[in-house]
Amino acid sequence: MASSRNGTLYVGVTSDLMRRVYEHQQGIHEGFTKKYGVKTLVYYECGNSIESAIYREKQIKKWNRSWKLKLIEKQNPHWRDLSEDFLDSRLRGNDEGSGNDRGGQDLLKSEEAMKI
Repeated sequence: MASSRNGTLYVGVTSDLMRRVYEHQQGIHEGFTKKYGVKTLVYYECGNSIESAIYREKQIKKWNRSWKLKLIEKQNPHWRDLSEDFLDSRLRGNDEGSGNDRGGQDLLKSEEAMKI
């Protein structure tokens, strides 16, 4: 997640991506993302287990900033808020997901997701 294009970045793990992004966007929990206004989902990955998601999270957290920016811009060059795709899908009444070939909403709840 990011505060803005090339702004403050946050890397985390969740088992329910839509719920967690909503919590960040609404500032429900005190902490880093609320303090720095980190509300835009700019990248995410899905994994098969919490262990693999945590491993990947730790791996990316060790990266320097330029590597993280390249990872985001490779998949999301315009820094769109990918959470808008989930909302659009819900409003259409389907679970086809975000349109970025990363899986539907059921996938985002059943697999562990790592988000930036």
